[in-house]
Amino acid sequence: MPALTRRIGLGLAARGDPDDVVDWSRRARDVGLDSVWIHDSYFERDAVTFATLVAHGVARDRDGGSFRVALGAVNPNTRHPVVLAMTGSALDEILPGRIVMGIGTGLPIRLKQMGIPYEPVAAIERVSTAMDQVRALWAGERLPSATPGLPPIQPMFPPTHRIPLVIAAYRREFVALAGQKADGYLARPAESIPSLRGILERLRSSAIEAGRDPDAIETAGYLLSLVDKTRREALNRAKREPFVIYMMSILSDISLGRAGFDRELRDAIATAWRAEDFTSAGNLIPDGLLDAFMLCGTREDVAEKALAFRTETGLQLPLLQPVLQEDRQIDELLAAATIFAGLPVGTAPSSATRPWAVGSAPSTAAVLIDPGPVRGALDDDRRLGPVEALRRRAGATWEIVRPFAYTASVIPVAVGSALAYVDGRFELLPFLAALVGAVLLHSGTNIVNEIYDVRQGIDTIVSPRASHAIVKGRMTERTAFIVAFGAFGLAVAVGVYLLWLRGPAIAALGLAGLIGGWGYTAPPLQYKYRALGVPLVFVLMGPLMVVGSYFAVTGSWSLVAGILSIPVGLLVAAILHGNEWRDISEDTRAGIVTLSSRVGKEWAHYGYVALVLGAYMTLGLTVAAGLLPPATLVAILSLPFLAQVVRSAELGATGQTRAIAMIDLQTARLHLAFGGLLVLGVLLSGLLRG
Repeated sequence: MPALTRRIGLGLAARGDPDDVVDWSRRARDVGLDSVWIHDSYFERDAVTFATLVAHGVARDRDGGSFRVALGAVNPNTRHPVVLAMTGSALDEILPGRIVMGIGTGLPIRLKQMGIPYEPVAAIERVSTAMDQVRALWAGERLPSATPGLPPIQPMFPPTHRIPLVIAAYRREFVALAGQKADGYLARPAESIPSLRGILERLRSSAIEAGRDPDAIETAGYLLSLVDKTRREALNRAKREPFVIYMMSILSDISLGRAGFDRELRDAIATAWRAEDFTSAGNLIPDGLLDAFMLCGTREDVAEKALAFRTETGLQLPLLQPVLQEDRQIDELLAAATIFAGLPVGTAPSSATRPWAVGSAPSTAAVLIDPGPVRGALDDDRRLGPVEALRRRAGATWEIVRPFAYTASVIPVAVGSALAYVDGRFELLPFLAALVGAVLLHSGTNIVNEIYDVRQGIDTIVSPRASHAIVKGRMTERTAFIVAFGAFGLAVAVGVYLLWLRGPAIAALGLAGLIGGWGYTAPPLQYKYRALGVPLVFVLMGPLMVVGSYFAVTGSWSLVAGILSIPVGLLVAAILHGNEWRDISEDTRAGIVTLSSRVGKEWAHYGYVALVLGAYMTLGLTVAAGLLPPATLVAILSLPFLAQVVRSAELGATGQTRAIAMIDLQTARLHLAFGGLLVLGVLLSGLLRG
């Protein structure tokens, strides 16, 4: 297989679909990469199993192939040296001469969680002894029994081809051990150039002191990488990734100091991480910190920064490790590897992306201030073509109107119109006008909501569930206002048609909807910020929309429509309340008072459960009282969706904030399922009655 002119590898975790990992490894081989390194990540999947699959998947290149498969790394605390020797032998049978084994101690905190003792001095001796024992077994030598009086350990496999043993650790003593007796050294993810340079200098000194040629010791290092269309978007995405936040929260004092940052920054990030307040933690991370310890940007940026790590530290084998282990990121990193191999000597990133340069690191005082939303055009580091620019603007518009939430406006209109059909008074054009008008009002409300949430500092680049069209600069605030006014204007035009058709009552309904949509977050009302969002949304998107749509379609009022509107409105209110409950910390930080922040997390939980259960109770009671036809009970078939949201709510109430990270989307799905079935039930009641 062809090899790139500069050696570079790919680092993958043992997670996800094993077939994907094998496929990515084959693609890396076909592009010309040197190797793939599978790292052990405790409590996920087994790296040895994944490496075995990968080795088998690339084994068809036995004749003349050089692509290697590496374990980076396993440790003798959880795998006895005899087991490590057996593992290496088996892998060597599958891929002769192209296996690498990294050895380290494993994370002490993980060992302690499993009840495995860890002591620093003993750990070094254990790794050193394990290397000696594994090499002896691979050479076919016997080992004395650990228990006196028993036969020695006899390897029952043929001597292996040469399997390099690479030490994976960052402590000074392990670096010295690598220089003394290892075949290579593997640097951990999230090392800065100054820190890695110091480590490799120490490695060379140890090798020279041991009488070894330092150039014969292979050096490899994981480089955390995240690729996007622009550097700005890559940085923003990185700040929203819990794994990246975790890595920034465990940086050592030495690494931080060498990169020009103070440990107070790390400690603040770690505090927010431990509290699972990922939004605040991400806001604390300055761009420079990511630039120092990661590769973030376009594929060209990643390639240039990987070359900087190679040339400025002496690292022989950079390993691109994707933060997001997904197909698109792998494609981008393989493209970056190809670019890396073709860059001319002396190529380096611009000073804007070189925080390791003297005087470029921000002070602690600066980085501890919440940077707030990023405004303006942020794509200045890469000029986008007209087609791509148009596609991104369309994508920003789609994102800011949040079409996934349209269920909250479509279902009420559908329920009222279904009742009109059963009553024999359905008219198609008024129905379409009511539906379009409701969606337009909803769209305008969503846009205005984002504008003022960004202004208030509620939505930032690290907000996990917010639209990021404005904060990422894909749409300016002025453009957002234009789109919002356009949506409201079209809604008014639809309202004029209904006004001509149905008379002044429609004007009152439309005006209430328009004021309610604008005043949700916009001044002077801003009722969302006054703890009035949930009750007013219940009224506006429950009774007002169901009863109003019935009137728009038929020209008359209906008590049954009012009754049907109650469970529909309760679930719409639950969508908003779940969102506010989840975002209590962010809203409080921004000085915003919502119903959830006013009553507290415990009562917010009770309120959410009351809303979702109340929809079903209302339906059952009104059917039992003869106010609604029995066929509407078909909506109870949505109970699996109810069980999901209640389970998430119960876990969230115990402090597991991740359980309610998607509570708004889960509740929207419940609302869609319940509402769709309710529409079906209403139509069925008409069929049965007929």
